[in-house]
Amino acid sequence: MNVQQLYTNCLSEAAYFIDSDGEAAVIDPLRDVDAYIKMAEEKGVQIKYIFETHFHADFVSGHLELSRKTGAPIIYGPNTKTNFQVQVANDGDEFAIGNVKLKVLHTPGHTLESTSYLLNDESGKPYCVFTGDTLFVGDVGRPDLFSGNLSKEELAGMMYDSLHTKIKTLNDDIIVYPAHGPGSSCGKNLGPQTYSTIGEQKASNYALQDMTKEEFVKVVTEGLSTPPAYFPINAKINREGYESLEDVMNKGLTPLSVDQFKLRVQEGAWILDTRAATVFTEGFVPDAISIGLDGRFAEWAGSLLPFTQKLVLVTEPGKEKESVVRLARVGIDNVEGVLDGGIAAWVAAGEKLDMVIDIEPDELAMDIPHDSKLEIIDVRKPGEFATAHIKGAQNVPLDSLIDPVNMAMINEDNNLYIQCAGGYRSVIAASLLKRQGYHNLRNVLGGFAKIKTIKNIPIVTPQEQNV
Repeated sequence: MNVQQLYTNCLSEAAYFIDSDGEAAVIDPLRDVDAYIKMAEEKGVQIKYIFETHFHADFVSGHLELSRKTGAPIIYGPNTKTNFQVQVANDGDEFAIGNVKLKVLHTPGHTLESTSYLLNDESGKPYCVFTGDTLFVGDVGRPDLFSGNLSKEELAGMMYDSLHTKIKTLNDDIIVYPAHGPGSSCGKNLGPQTYSTIGEQKASNYALQDMTKEEFVKVVTEGLSTPPAYFPINAKINREGYESLEDVMNKGLTPLSVDQFKLRVQEGAWILDTRAATVFTEGFVPDAISIGLDGRFAEWAGSLLPFTQKLVLVTEPGKEKESVVRLARVGIDNVEGVLDGGIAAWVAAGEKLDMVIDIEPDELAMDIPHDSKLEIIDVRKPGEFATAHIKGAQNVPLDSLIDPVNMAMINEDNNLYIQCAGGYRSVIAASLLKRQGYHNLRNVLGGFAKIKTIKNIPIVTPQEQNV
């Protein structure tokens, strides 16, 4: 028996490949499924089942793609309704994979159909449990994501029952394999590891401590941030189906000459530049939106780009396929082509470039006392901002900039200094502001991580705010 976790950092997502005696199963696959097929070929095994723990909201699953290519059935837990053929398992059902068995544990709470899968080894001993978004390392799945008319309190109550009757009763040595790791918005504050054990989670996970159901509901539902805007869209796509990735790739990878590229833009396509943030600021096609592949690319693309909007891409040479695939992972399928030759072709054609001025934090420190029109725009999340921020800074979270009302609150006559935590989100924000006609912009390199090392930049902490 072999169990392999396939972790994707930019989505904080974990898929799993199980194989035994010539047969295999895949749990929660990504949409680009070639890696699983290649793994099966290399191991000389046949993919027998595709298991889904629930309708994912943060990425488009590869269940349909993998089933089309392998013929393996898609298995969901109880209460699942889809627009395509699946096998809906009952609580307690077992599926043989070679010499091992996977047992269905219906664990509603994150969603109604949420299901964990307990893997018993060749001797029948429970070895690990795939908990989906029911149990994370250090956290549990949020109960406010799109399960019909049920309130988050009702779902949290279901999760309490699921954890106490299905998860906490498992032996302490059983490995916990969740669907997500640190950085995921499917929980409140996931721990730094991508797997654990039942015993470790009983000892350290706040949600598995002894408490009443009422206490549990309160602690799990308080402090929930607004989920990313694309979550309900991805959940719907996973429930209703989607276009084949092959068709998306064929269209998205169409090479466009400079003239063809400009024509697409004139016809309404938006320009997405996937080069690194530090490269983008040095020169880009006017009106381009920067979301670099070097950060949480798919998550920010899903949060900021309308799903019905046609796109054309500017990428680093050789990064065309990666850009289209990673957009497709969150259901952004409307890419109409890529600028052939990239930014070099644009320049060679005599076209103009725009730019964003980068500054070091010590330059910001020198400007603060002398520029009466200086305004610092901090695009981190409210929780990050509350922990510590530059005195006088305005908190405009990056995802709020999709609302024209929020952007209009930023005074275009001021000298705007944009900063985030490390320099990735601030460039995205600067590109969005540039696109709307803001030109007095400075991007603060290194973000708050570097800013807080400069002694003469005034920093406000919660303690100082309460003085």
